[in-house]
Amino acid sequence: MTITRKSIAPLFRNATCGLVAILAAAASVPSAFAAAALTTGSVSGLPIPRFVSLKADRVNVRAGPNRDQDVRWVYTRVGMPVEITAEFENWRRIRDWEGAEGWVYHSLLSGKRTAVVVPKLNAELVPLYENADVESAVTAKLQAGVVGAIKSCSGTWCHFTGKNFDGWIRQDRLWGAYPNEKVD
Repeated sequence: MTITRKSIAPLFRNATCGLVAILAAAASVPSAFAAAALTTGSVSGLPIPRFVSLKADRVNVRAGPNRDQDVRWVYTRVGMPVEITAEFENWRRIRDWEGAEGWVYHSLLSGKRTAVVVPKLNAELVPLYENADVESAVTAKLQAGVVGAIKSCSGTWCHFTGKNFDGWIRQDRLWGAYPNEKVD
């Protein structure tokens, strides 16, 4: 059998139609879902980016994804939220709430969700409410940089707890939950 351009043209036409169908189907999927489906870690299969927290009270942050790389700095606060932005083998590139990035070994990270209070103005105290409602009682006022655990988020409010506080905070006042993200 001789293969000619004319004999394989139908194959390309069918492949092109298939590709068009795939692209059309992808366009009909909500963009947040499509983005999440296309951005998963090559090692873990989990979404990239995603929030996690530091599991240890001493975490070396390295310039690259191996132990031979220089230690850029050391975190000394267990529970600090970080965002995983990339994966390479057993290493995760992370970013903190101030924008600093580096590589850490995966076993030093926890899936436990925590967050940092980030007011609009640095000197502002952020109210923590008894319920997910600005009309409910204020149970505490939190300073910038306060770290706590996220118990749940509705997309606009998060149940946020820590040492000597427990209540509801506006989700946009936390670094550790994405806008409109629901956390169970």
